[in-house]
Amino acid sequence: MSDKKITSIADMVNKLKKAINPKRGPAWCRGHADATWKLEPHYDRLKKPVKETELLNKFRQNANMLLDNAPATPHDFGWMFLMQHYGVPTRLLDWTESPLVALYFAVENLNKKVEKKDGVLWVLFPLELNRYSTKEQVYIPSFEDEWLANYSVDQYSKGKDNGILPIAAIATRNNPRIQAQLGVFTISHLKKCPIEQIEGGKHCVKFTIPASSKKRLRHELRILGINRFQIFPELSSIGENLKEQLI
Repeated sequence: MSDKKITSIADMVNKLKKAINPKRGPAWCRGHADATWKLEPHYDRLKKPVKETELLNKFRQNANMLLDNAPATPHDFGWMFLMQHYGVPTRLLDWTESPLVALYFAVENLNKKVEKKDGVLWVLFPLELNRYSTKEQVYIPSFEDEWLANYSVDQYSKGKDNGILPIAAIATRNNPRIQAQLGVFTISHLKKCPIEQIEGGKHCVKFTIPASSKKRLRHELRILGINRFQIFPELSSIGENLKEQLI
């Protein structure tokens, strides 16, 4: 796992051109506002353990009446995506096919404490992760594939196969947010291991974003039209954008 620095968007483009080799397959990105955060999903970071089935059942109990169409994907993955969308801890970790979207998340956290910390732009080569995690025929599955049944809520709740590592997968982009963010995912299993620690992180590249460069990068992103509404195409984002213009 290599570690480099990004101080501008031009800098990012130049470094990505050197780091991303088409022979390694597609490259996914993820931005962290704090360089100390690990590549692990919210559910795996919970300090107080709670059964995933319990979270799912409580969410589904009250969400059904608010949905025109309940999720219909196999193995409750559709419900997992919906929970992730609304901030419920899941085993999913969001990635994007767009470096600019990842950069937005790395620099746009305006929490004063985090603002003073270095951020990170992660690059993941999902085929290489899957090659190590599965030891089988390598490809990037869809959450609609039966091959991913081992990662289902049901299988996970049985507590078996605790040697299964995180795997990269794609999902149907069936809502404006996941489409705008060009969202893709990794999903963990019982063996809780941050992705950057698997096989020494050979499938990752880490770009540090100095805290002193965050303001400049936010400005450059806005020049390119990357703002909250572009990332979260919702009415609340329009309001946030307008409030920022008044400050």
